[in-house]
Amino acid sequence: MQIQDARSLSIDAQEFLRKRVVRAVLDGLTQADAARHFALARPTINKWLGLYRRGGWAALSAKKKGRPKGPARLKGWQAAQVVRSITDRTPDQLKLPFVLWTRQAVATLIAQRFGVRVSLMTVGRWLARWGLTPQKPMRRAWEQNPAQVERWLRVEYPRVRAEAKREKAEIHWGDEMGLRSDHQAGTTYGRKGVTPVVPGTGQRWRCNMISSITGRGVLRFMVFKRRFSGRVFIDFMSRLVREARRKIYLIVDGHPAHKASKVKQWLAGREEQIRLILLPAYSPDLNPDEFPNNDVKANAVGRRRASSQDDLMADVRGYLRSTQKRPAIVQSCFHAPSVRYAMI
Repeated sequence: MQIQDARSLSIDAQEFLRKRVVRAVLDGLTQADAARHFALARPTINKWLGLYRRGGWAALSAKKKGRPKGPARLKGWQAAQVVRSITDRTPDQLKLPFVLWTRQAVATLIAQRFGVRVSLMTVGRWLARWGLTPQKPMRRAWEQNPAQVERWLRVEYPRVRAEAKREKAEIHWGDEMGLRSDHQAGTTYGRKGVTPVVPGTGQRWRCNMISSITGRGVLRFMVFKRRFSGRVFIDFMSRLVREARRKIYLIVDGHPAHKASKVKQWLAGREEQIRLILLPAYSPDLNPDEFPNNDVKANAVGRRRASSQDDLMADVRGYLRSTQKRPAIVQSCFHAPSVRYAMI
């Protein structure tokens, strides 16, 4: 005799069978005989008897299958508060044990604030419905002064732009960075569960670069081995002045080399050729030249394997020269929301 699977029956048929089997056992039929007579497994009959003893005949009644239907478990104003918390704060600012907003962090926030516990899958659906997607965050220093940034955006830079226009000067945004040959970027395909191995030398080389860009797509750069100092910065500015056809307004951060005494002395007699302007402290997000830096690290260094320091420097120079020939790529560095104010 083949044991039947009661789950294949309709809901009403399942209820009828449960009650009929339990009634037969209550009337004196043993569980073993009931199992043979109804072609059921004994654990199934034992389970139904347990339901009856705990809840009576009502416990054997048919129940609707599937996910229960009903309104969302978060009200509109509750969802709005969650979205505002995600967009305006980081988890640790809300005293949550997370640094980034993950599904687990959002679920914890909802549970603490509204007492609603939901699965990570449900949180993911809600985040998509609210228009929130996972993104690589931009880091911003705690030391940044919001008042200084606001003054730069509303007062100082508009004044600089007006003065540059009056003098028919060209605004350059400058920055410098260090490069290492072991910087890795990108991914490669391989079998699932087996991390691919990319052969390469264990030696590491370094070099530095300084660059400047304009809203019209002009890129100037210098790649060098020396430590970045006031003397190197003067060499770069000398190149800018030599290649420029008009006065330059060079906007840079507050690196000590930019404020060195020898730099001030060099600038003193060249007011008609170049003017140096400093960004607010701890505000790299205001500088469009940060984007070419990231591009060089990812594509000129991270995706190639240099065999020597000279090879590394040649890769960087070659990549930057190719970028110089495509002004549209340089202009795209001004499209990010944080630097759109610097567009011409």
